[in-house]
Formats: sequence, C-alpha cells, structure tokens
Amino acid sequence: MIERRSSVLHLSVWLLTLIWLLPTAAAERWHDAAAERRHDTAAERWHDVAAERRLDAAEENRQDMAGEGAPMTVLFYGNSLTAGFGVDPDKAFPHLVQLKIDGLGWPFRVINGGVGGETTAGGLSRIDWVLQNRPDVFILELGGNDGLRGVDPRVTRRNLRAIIWRVRERYPETKIILAGMQAPPNMGQRFVTEFRAIYPELAQSERVSLIPFILEGVGGIPELNQPDGIHPTAEGHAIMAELVWKVLEPVLKELLP
Repeated sequence: MIERRSSVLHLSVWLLTLIWLLPTAAAERWHDAAAERRHDTAAERWHDVAAERRLDAAEENRQDMAGEGAPMTVLFYGNSLTAGFGVDPDKAFPHLVQLKIDGLGWPFRVINGGVGGETTAGGLSRIDWVLQNRPDVFILELGGNDGLRGVDPRVTRRNLRAIIWRVRERYPETKIILAGMQAPPNMGQRFVTEFRAIYPELAQSERVSLIPFILEGVGGIPELNQPDGIHPTAEGHAIMAELVWKVLEPVLKELLP
C-alpha cells in the first residue's frame, strides 16, 4: 500500500511538473505562446536533421541489402522521447530494443524516426516522407506535446487516426503499435480524461496493439529523469525499452519466417 501511494505521488509530481515545461525547451513554460511559435529552435532543427539523416541512412542500407535477405524494418515514429533527447543515441530506448532483437538473432532493423517537439499535426504533415522507408512494424509515439499545449483531444485523435490510415493505405501489411501518453492535470479533469481515453479507444477501433503508458514507472521519479523533470535518463530509457518490448516481442514473433 505504501509503495502504491508512493508511485501515485511520484506520478502526480511528474504531471504537475509537465505544466511548466515543454519537451524540447524545458526551461520555458508550457503556456508561453511564443515558445510554440518557435518550434524551429536550434535544438529542434538539430533533431529534424538527425532524424532525416537516420531515415536516409536506413533507406541507403535497405537498397544496399536488396536481394540479399535484407532484415525487416521496425520504425519508431515519435517526439523527443523516441529521439532520445539528452542521452547518447545508444542509450535511447529504440536502440535498446535493437540490442534485444540482435541478442535473439532476429532479422529486424530498428529505425529511429523521432523528432524533438513533434506534435500529432507535425507527425501527420511529414508521414508521407517518412513512409519512403517501408516499415514492417510502425510504432507511433505522439501526442504528449498535444497534451502539454492543450490541443483539443478530438484533434489529437483525428491526427493519430489519420497517421494510422496513411500507413495502412501505403503498406496494408504493416503491423502498428500505438504508445499511450497522459496529459497534465491542470488542463482540467474533463480534458485529462478525454486525452487519456484517446489511446485505448484508437487501439480498439483501429485494431492496433497498445502500450498503455510509455512512461509507466519512469514519469515523476527524479532519479530516472533529467533535470528538466520530463526527459528520461539512460536508466529511464532502459525501463521504457522493457515496456515497449512486452508489446513488440509478440508482434515480431508473428513476423518471423
């Protein structure tokens, strides 16, 4: 009972911290309207370029290995959490998932398509470009920034659904996994409830796999987060990798030859 209360307290502290911070500009408050208009900050531009380079390199590798038993592709599509903001690239949870795959000798290659500051609207706007790389598994980790900025949950739901539809339209056989997120409590109980419901409702209606809360066991725990209180440390990413793996592993097993 004590451990459970402690966990709830940690999560509450984390959610309250989110009220004041933006994922890619932790020193700015979420309600700073000018910060939203400065999406093209130096840090975000760096993430944009890094994501493009990762995806371009992946496509080059795919072409090089064409006809040689190329591995199947697992594409992580998200924001600064996926990009691994503040940690070494080899400590971010997508890379840790790749290590698990490699340890099993399975023929899958992970692509990190995370971009710092990304919203569901931004994700929808660049999805066609990203889908130049055909994914066998598509992991959608977006919406956290929408919750921070008070975007209407109906808009967030519509954008996420549109991304799922775009993937299915282009590659009908691709397996899709949706990673859930939560909104800060200051947005009001109605907003928080509606936002939280987006993910299980979409997972059910679109028949995709669901990671209920991508930061479960990480959010609100100081030693698992960087000084900004939002972005996980390397240890936090290790926990996230385990959460993802619980859902991803059975999906990959189904795809094994």
